[in-house]
Amino acid sequence: MTETREPRPGNAGGPPARGPGAVRRTLRSLTRSTPAMVGLCLVALHLLLALLAPLLTPYSPTGNAPDDALLGVGPEHWAGTDALGRDVLTRVLYGGRYALTVSFAATACAVALGTVVGCAAALRGGWFDDALMRVLDAVLAIPPILALLVVVTVLGAGPAVIVLAVTIVYAPQVVRVVRAAALGVAPLDYVTAARARGERTVSVLVREVLPNIANVVSVEFAMRASWVVLLISSLSFLGFGANPPTPDWGLMVSENRTTMVVVPWATLAPIVALATLVVGLNLSADGLAKAWGVDRVREGS
Repeated sequence: MTETREPRPGNAGGPPARGPGAVRRTLRSLTRSTPAMVGLCLVALHLLLALLAPLLTPYSPTGNAPDDALLGVGPEHWAGTDALGRDVLTRVLYGGRYALTVSFAATACAVALGTVVGCAAALRGGWFDDALMRVLDAVLAIPPILALLVVVTVLGAGPAVIVLAVTIVYAPQVVRVVRAAALGVAPLDYVTAARARGERTVSVLVREVLPNIANVVSVEFAMRASWVVLLISSLSFLGFGANPPTPDWGLMVSENRTTMVVVPWATLAPIVALATLVVGLNLSADGLAKAWGVDRVREGS
């Protein structure tokens, strides 16, 4: 017998509409929003440039060329070169690869862990939920950049450590958002029926809860991704992220700030790249939130 699923008032955390009709409505909402389209285009442009980086430039992103050091903008080097003779545009393009890869991996791990823990807390409730939320309150009291610096200082730099550090820092915030959404789904009839049938918590989570908060999780992923990109670049700027000569936007700003008067684009180009990606991700997250009716402020409280 098929269970009747009753959505709670409002779309945030409730069962989202599925099928081609839902996809068309989402696309229609996004196309009608100029900020959302601008954001999606910016993100798509960064993805395209990162994928085509080897085809767009003949230079190596890490190879030094002392004879070409500190060259200005010209036909051979469209954004000039840095103090080691490396082509700035090449490093910016490959820096997009590094930023997108590490940020996507870190965001995916943080959101996946936070989603599982948040749903489990909402379903189990009781002392487990209370104890978990008190622990998360203590963790969230630590500023993210400070927590990241502690983890990176203890474990060392590198992409794997950065992914682990971001997961540790941002997963608690995801737990709070997903738990709030799951608490609106847990009391509904189809979840109660699944529990009455004796289904395990994992089965209820995967089959009943997760599909009905997928909109909240997707918006949370897009929103966290913009913060992660900025945070990882900040770590590299401070010297705790990517190791030279890795093409990383934050590292490029740190390396070239002293020569900004001579070759300004060596500093400005990675800043522009970072800013446009963060703005694009934020606008995309806002557009998805409006299209799916997710209240980011209320869900995050």
